[in-house]
Amino acid sequence: MQTDRLGEPVLSLFRVVTGLMFLCHGLASLFGVLGGNRGTGEAVAFGVWPGWWAALIQLVCGALVMVGLLTRVSAVVASGSMAYAYFVVHQPDGLLPLVNHGELSAFYAWAFLLIAALGPGPWAVDPLVRPSGGRGRGHRTRVTTAD
Repeated sequence: MQTDRLGEPVLSLFRVVTGLMFLCHGLASLFGVLGGNRGTGEAVAFGVWPGWWAALIQLVCGALVMVGLLTRVSAVVASGSMAYAYFVVHQPDGLLPLVNHGELSAFYAWAFLLIAALGPGPWAVDPLVRPSGGRGRGHRTRVTTAD
């Protein structure tokens, strides 16, 4: 069995699972479900910076990444929000993620950056919205000519 043919489907599965987990964080924080904000059982107060806005990003970008719609843009926004969370919330408590409890923020930042760089994979809505196969600007098609 060739492992190369597993790359694209596994990328799609990684995107779906990562988006779903991020979406669950947003649901928990915005609506107090699934254990609530940081396991408190409560929702974040409406409009409070940065918690409510971070939860909104988690909900919206998590859903978009999960289904593979506007994947790269959503993944960049999600990655940036997690990098912000790491450096502003966690990093002042210590340099290493194991010390400052920022492992999850650091992981999400890198996971979403990977999704943004590699794209949604074959199982996504993006290719259905863009008939060109989901290829954005800058994509070069190799042209061959027969003499």
